Amino acid sequence: MIARDVRGIRALTRARGRASLSDRYSAVFGLAMLGALLAQPVLDAVAAVQGPVRPDRAGAGLALVALVYAAFLWAARTLGPVVLSAADAAWLLLSPLDRRAVLGRSARTLLLVGLVAGAGLGLAALAVTGAPDHLAWRLTGALVLGVSAGTGGMALAVLAQTSDPWDLALRLLIAALVVAAAVLMLVAGAHVLAAVPAPAWSAVPAALAAFLVRLARRALPRIPARRLLSSSARAGHLANAATALDPSLLTWIAEDTHWRGRRLRSKPWPALPGAPARRMPALFVPMWQEVRRLLRWPGRLAVLAGAVALPAMISRAGGGAGLVAVAVLAGGLTAAACAVSGVRWDAGDPAFSRLLALRRRDLLAARAVVPGLLAAAWMAAALAILPGLPAALLWFAPPAAPALAAAALRMARRAPVDHAMPVLNTAGGAIPTGPLIWGLTGLDLALAGTWPAAYALAAQPADLRTALILQAVAGAGVLAGYLTRTSNR
Repeated sequence: MIARDVRGIRALTRARGRASLSDRYSAVFGLAMLGALLAQPVLDAVAAVQGPVRPDRAGAGLALVALVYAAFLWAARTLGPVVLSAADAAWLLLSPLDRRAVLGRSARTLLLVGLVAGAGLGLAALAVTGAPDHLAWRLTGALVLGVSAGTGGMALAVLAQTSDPWDLALRLLIAALVVAAAVLMLVAGAHVLAAVPAPAWSAVPAALAAFLVRLARRALPRIPARRLLSSSARAGHLANAATALDPSLLTWIAEDTHWRGRRLRSKPWPALPGAPARRMPALFVPMWQEVRRLLRWPGRLAVLAGAVALPAMISRAGGGAGLVAVAVLAGGLTAAACAVSGVRWDAGDPAFSRLLALRRRDLLAARAVVPGLLAAAWMAAALAILPGLPAALLWFAPPAAPALAAAALRMARRAPVDHAMPVLNTAGGAIPTGPLIWGLTGLDLALAGTWPAAYALAAQPADLRTALILQAVAGAGVLAGYLTRTSNR
């Protein structure tokens, strides 16, 4: 009776009580068209997995699948996963209505997401292990295993929203998947193919997934209201960012979510040699602020440390030298972008930066030190573990870091997307220039300042001295030019 009341209350909030026949027809037609568009790519992917694969690529391929699954679980844990709309969170969540009935629509959506994501994971796992015989039998087993992993992982994320012990179990599972990915990358592919379970074993994870889904359904009424309100607020912010096509809001959402409710201890400035006790030159203050932010966010540093293996995984999985070069430079840029919170706050509220009594150029130069060091360290570590890479290419990490630091600073200072800009009509369709220019802001400096390193990593010429000199000039020139132009504004 209460569940019917929930449906009735939701029907009253709509402009019309029930969906019309045309609305249902549009929904069914849209699903049919989506199925028709995806049918051929799925059939091609299934046909491509038939036959054996190279053993040296199996380990790296399964490592990438494990990392994707870990990222899926992390995203589910970060987003909630159980969320409500703003109206339901404000009016229905704290009402006397049955909590399971209120959350039923969100739970069904999560189940559908787990099914689709799990099917994709199963096809990816089958693609990297191959199907030398009995394609239909192996495809069925891979799909059952993937769907079990998707739905079971989503159910575990729902249970983690109910209590801290389940949340600890989910975090341990994510950490175990990352460790397993590292082990799979190092283990020989022949051993990996020999250890792949038979399709009949997929019944075990299916039973475990069904058990977790049942537990999650029973645990829906026990999810604390404060956690539901917090996850619903995050989902609302994400929806606003997607609707407004403004990805910069996602950064502020992540910052606010991390620092909200945390108690931070105040510590004195470290004493430098030759400086009075508990005093630090003003030029070192911005650097120390960024270092403190990084140390207070250990999870981000742990993810960056684990991500150094991605270029090696791509190389072992059969990726070309060009793709590996893009992965190395993109990882260096990502590492630099993780240490520009101070620049982002300076751009949002310049009054606080003026309290340091530094010129704009000196302040930006100080803000660029930590991102540059972090980018250089990440690229050096990634290049050091790449298989078959000449040791001389490690020297390209330090001269490429200044350009990546300048690109990260420019990305942190860019304004929101300007949707009033014109739209370009091309042969491939209309392209809005506002999001396009926003996305290229910062990447232009990275491309202009790291093209010698990209050429050296992709082509690996015999003489690297010319490319190294060009990289040093390009990296320093891009950073100096950016600091000069920004300080003159």
